Amino acid sequence: MIQTLDHENFFAGRCILVNGPVIIGAGPSGLAVGAGLKQQDVPFVILERAGCIASLWQNHTYDRLKLHLPKQFCQLPYFPFPGNLPEYPTKYQFIDYLESYARHFDINPRFNETVRSAKYDETCGLWRVKTGGTTSGAANGSVRRRRKEEVEYICRWLVVATGENAEKVVPEFEGLPEFGGRVVHVSDYTSGEDYRGKRVLVVGCGNSGMEVSLDLCHHNAIPSMVVRSSVHVLPREILGKSTFDLSVSMTKYLPIRLVDKILLVSAFLVLGNIEKYGLKRPSMGPLQLKNKEGKTPVLDIGALQKIRSGEIKVVPGIKRFSPGRVELVNGENLEIDSVILATGYCSNVPYWLKENEFFSRNGFPKSPFPNGWKGKVGLYSVGFTRRGLSGASLDAIRVATDIGNIWREETNHKKHSVAVGCNRRCKSHC
Repeated sequence: MIQTLDHENFFAGRCILVNGPVIIGAGPSGLAVGAGLKQQDVPFVILERAGCIASLWQNHTYDRLKLHLPKQFCQLPYFPFPGNLPEYPTKYQFIDYLESYARHFDINPRFNETVRSAKYDETCGLWRVKTGGTTSGAANGSVRRRRKEEVEYICRWLVVATGENAEKVVPEFEGLPEFGGRVVHVSDYTSGEDYRGKRVLVVGCGNSGMEVSLDLCHHNAIPSMVVRSSVHVLPREILGKSTFDLSVSMTKYLPIRLVDKILLVSAFLVLGNIEKYGLKRPSMGPLQLKNKEGKTPVLDIGALQKIRSGEIKVVPGIKRFSPGRVELVNGENLEIDSVILATGYCSNVPYWLKENEFFSRNGFPKSPFPNGWKGKVGLYSVGFTRRGLSGASLDAIRVATDIGNIWREETNHKKHSVAVGCNRRCKSHC
């Protein structure tokens, strides 16, 4: 390869040459790619900004969370769930499964490595991934944070596996800083135990908003749920069978429009007319809406019953907050003690990936599923399908297979040394 040195690409930190791909993210997507590469004896490095695998699941989910879909649609490639798990495993059972997955395939991510930038160097034909982070240490009874050494990883292939939910979305509301009560994003909510007897405004009516509202009811809190837009609510099961499983089976033989009509009729028969409770359905069917906009229908696990009984109050959009109160767009004023923002997550790819051909400004591949897994010059993505864990698994298999094929063709398992423009000898990671 060509050796290059210029001012713009000069890097003063430590430089590591990876004889294989760098995978960014040690969630289910990154682990699945790693497992596929392990089976082909392709070396790789996984960089993870947190101190554990699946940090969203381990650190930013509520206690009562269970998988929304049956376990067969959530298991990762090459390693099924244990047979003794329930159909809808708890978050703790899923975390145990992921840790077993990493141990089984001997996957050892590099933790506390925050990617600051990733850029393709056209001169040498390699990706340059720069990291730098902070670590915590105790001293004299206090916790101090210190900046880690900056490292540049040089690699032929880059796999973006940070996923759809890398950063929480926190919208701005007029008067919220003056509200005076407790305000948390759902990623920091664990249980309704701390909200007993409290009047809580839950902003958002997706699966998280519905489940948090239900959890608050179970802990004798008084939730009001903000529903600003239309939402599809489906029963989790129809006649004892998973609604998701039924929809997957039907789409193999029927057009999506017809499947949507069947689902909506079934939902009406099981749940009744939900619009009279303030839950207006979108004009587009649930599967069409999911495919077009990525908006997931709510799978009801009990919240609707609480809405019917009045234990969960459905309210319209927010106009402004004031001390201890919220004014709604219909003019109604509510006295509240706390606010929980179930306002979702977003991709963080645009903040660090210096590329604008494959990924769009919203941090998702420009090409929709199933064609959004491979870009140019060795760039791949996993976990951006808007189809949950099953979609991520499909992409992970494609990515690992593609890299494995190129690896066998071009290297024949031989180590190559590469000269790159970091003005120092690179340590090789094989």
